[in-house]
Amino acid sequence: MEAIQDVKQDIGQKPAEVTEYAFAKLNLTLDVLAKREDGYHDMLMLMQTVSVQDSILIRRSGKPGIRASCNFYYVPSDSRNLAVRAAEVYLASLGEPEGQQGIELQIKKEIPVGAGMAGGSADAAAVLRGMNRLFGRPKGRKELETLAAEIGSDVAFCVAGGTALARGRGEILEDLPPMPACSIAICKPGFSISTPELFRKLDQKNVRQHPDTEGMLDALQRQNLREMGLRMYNVFEDLDDRRLRCVTEIKSVFQDHGALGAMMTGTGSAVFGVFADREAAEKSAEELRREYSFCRVAEPVGRLEI
Repeated sequence: MEAIQDVKQDIGQKPAEVTEYAFAKLNLTLDVLAKREDGYHDMLMLMQTVSVQDSILIRRSGKPGIRASCNFYYVPSDSRNLAVRAAEVYLASLGEPEGQQGIELQIKKEIPVGAGMAGGSADAAAVLRGMNRLFGRPKGRKELETLAAEIGSDVAFCVAGGTALARGRGEILEDLPPMPACSIAICKPGFSISTPELFRKLDQKNVRQHPDTEGMLDALQRQNLREMGLRMYNVFEDLDDRRLRCVTEIKSVFQDHGALGAMMTGTGSAVFGVFADREAAEKSAEELRREYSFCRVAEPVGRLEI
């Protein structure tokens, strides 16, 4: 699936506004290797962009400063919002103080908040791509990823997306072959899980099981979706947390409908199942909609145009 981009501009001029699409991410594997001296953790993750998306209209404004609005009323409109922070970082990289440039962000969210699907990070990355188009594309992918790493751990991946192996805090990226064609059913319970809380629990626990990342990479190279499904795993699922029982129940529904693999993404709470058959994925989502409001069937998305 290709990213769609809209531009309004006068001939011979930089665009006055652009619409950029922010695509959600899923973790096909998630391993935590060690806690670092800076308080972060060294991660090893196979990441995949999927077709659940937000849209962001980025517009030049006659009023100095950066303003944001969103269809989710509880999303902040200041620099607590990573999309606003991305606009600030991009302008600073051009030597353009935000007080001298007027930028409006209109965010329409479809990616659920607090799901482990990098909704905020995807929005920030979309703003970096969109601002780059607004200013005539002066920066390439690597420059945008460097800016993204200043904003948040998943933002660098979300700049180009696709299929990638992420190391460090998530900012060290290795492009991989695209994921085989499949359908991905995604369900988010009605609660979110605190990322710092789960990391604290993980630090206090001796993790018994880790994903077979090398086996997953080999299966991906051979485009063997069934073997990839068998190797999907998230170390956070090994924690003793009553909320994760709900994750287990959702995974069971996916598996009952023939999912090749099912797991929680990130620190949750969204859970997904990978299906070779679209109809089976739709049936699993239909069953889960009886209890959960967010259930979607998505597809893998390739690397995005910068």
